[in-house]
Amino acid sequence: MTRGGAAHRAYSVVVFVVLASLDNVAIGLVPPLYGSIGDAFGVGEGHIALATTIMFLISAVAAIGFAYAGDRTDRKPVLILGTLIWVAGTAWSGLAGSYPSFLIAQIVASFGLGAVASVSFAVVSDLISPRRRGLVMSFWGLSQGVGTLAGTLVGGLLGHADWREPFLVTAAAGVVAGVAYLFTYNVPRGDSQPELAGVDYDERIHHDHLPLILRRRTNIWLILQGGTAQIALGSLVWLPVLFRARAEDQGYSAGTAVLVGSVFATLFQLGGALSILGGLAGDRLQRRTPRGRALVASVGVLAAVPFYIVLFFVPMEIDVPDGAGTGAVIGAVLGSVFTSPTVGICLATAVFALMLTSANSPNWFALIADVNPPEHRGTVYSLGNLINGFGRAGGNAMVAVAFRVLAGAFPPPLNYAVGLAAFQLFWVPTGVMFWLASRTVAKDMSDTHAALLARAARLEHRPDGDVGGDPPVVEGLAAQQDGGPGR
Repeated sequence: MTRGGAAHRAYSVVVFVVLASLDNVAIGLVPPLYGSIGDAFGVGEGHIALATTIMFLISAVAAIGFAYAGDRTDRKPVLILGTLIWVAGTAWSGLAGSYPSFLIAQIVASFGLGAVASVSFAVVSDLISPRRRGLVMSFWGLSQGVGTLAGTLVGGLLGHADWREPFLVTAAAGVVAGVAYLFTYNVPRGDSQPELAGVDYDERIHHDHLPLILRRRTNIWLILQGGTAQIALGSLVWLPVLFRARAEDQGYSAGTAVLVGSVFATLFQLGGALSILGGLAGDRLQRRTPRGRALVASVGVLAAVPFYIVLFFVPMEIDVPDGAGTGAVIGAVLGSVFTSPTVGICLATAVFALMLTSANSPNWFALIADVNPPEHRGTVYSLGNLINGFGRAGGNAMVAVAFRVLAGAFPPPLNYAVGLAAFQLFWVPTGVMFWLASRTVAKDMSDTHAALLARAARLEHRPDGDVGGDPPVVEGLAAQQDGGPGR
C-alpha cells in the first residue's frame, strides 16, 4: 500500500468513518438501558437520562477546543488523545459501582467524543474533491447514524441481561479502531482542493478568525439550523422507550420489552442509511446551481414532518415469544414486518421519513467544506456541533418532561407517541434555515474560491515556499466580504 496512494487514502477514509461511528455507538448505548441502569443504582430513569443530556452538552463544548487545536496544530495527536479519553470513560462507565461514578465516567467519555467528530471531519474534507463531497459525506453522516443505531442495538441485545457488557465491548472496539488510526495517511490541509493543486498549503487558524467565519452568512444558517434539527433528533433517542412501553402495555415482561424496544427502534431508523441518496441528489443539483445542496436539505426535512407524525400513531400489534432468547425475539420481530400489516406500514413510514431527513446530514457537511477554507472547517463544524449538542440535549431533556406532563392526560404508551410527534415540528425552522442558506451560498463559495486562488498564486511565486507571517487567505476573504455585493 503506497503511502498517500489511492489504497492508503481509501483505508484512511474507512478508519475515520469507523471512528465517527463508534463515538455515536458510545452515545447510543445508554437510552435503551435507562431502566436497567437506574434499577442497578437505585435511581429513576430521569437520572440516567441526565447523563445522556450532559454527554451531549459536554462533547459539543469540548469539540470546539479540540477542533481549534486540530486546525491550529498537527491533527493526528489530537485525534489519538480524544480516542483514548472516550475509550477510558466508556470502560469506566461499564465498571462503575454507583450512580455518581457512572455520571463522572460519562462526563470523561464525552470530552473525548468531542474530539473525534470535529477533528476527523476536517481531515476527511481534505481527502475529498468538491465534486464528490455530497456522496462521501453521506457515508460520513451514515456512519454516525449507523453508530447510533448500533448503540441502540448493542445496548439492548448485550445489555438486556447485564447492562455493563455493552460499555466494555464498545471500549474494546475503540481500542482496535485507535490502533488502526495510527496507520492512516496524515492528510495535508487543502489536499483535495483544486485551487491549491501543487501548492504546499499549511495555513492555520488564528484566534481572531471567528469574526471572519461569522461574516460568511451561510455559516450562520448552517450553524443555527442544528439547534432545531437536533431538538427533533434528540427526542428520537426515546424511540426504544416508546416501543418498550408498547410491549409492556401488551403484557410482555420487562426483559423482553427492552429487547423488543431496541430491535424495533433500530429497524425504524434504517431509513438513515438512505442518506446516500440525499448526498447524490445534492451533488447532482449542485452542478446546476450553487444552491443545490441547501435546497435538497431544505425540501427533505420539511417533507418528512407529516410522515413522522403519522409514524407514532399507527397502532402496532407486537407478537413475540415472551421470555424467549434474544435470537427468538429478534426473529419474531423481523417476521412481524411481513406478517403484521401495521408493523409493515410503520416500518415503511419510518424508513421514508428518515430518508428525507437524512438529506440534511451529507449536504450540511459538504456545504461547510464548500464555503470555508481548509483551516476553518474543523472549527466551523465544531461551532455547528455546539449548537447541535445544545439542541439535542434540549430535545432529550424537554421530551422527558413532556412525557411526564402528558401522562396525566394520555396513559403510556400514548403519552410517548404524542410527545414525540409534537417534537418533530422542530424540523420546520430547520428547513427554513437551509432555504436561507441557499440564498447566500453562491457568494460565499465565490469569495472562498477567489481567496484560495490568490493564496496559491502567492505561494507559487515565493521561492522559499514561506507560509509564515500574516495569513493572506484571511486578509483576502475579509477584504472581499467587507465590500462584496449582496451583503
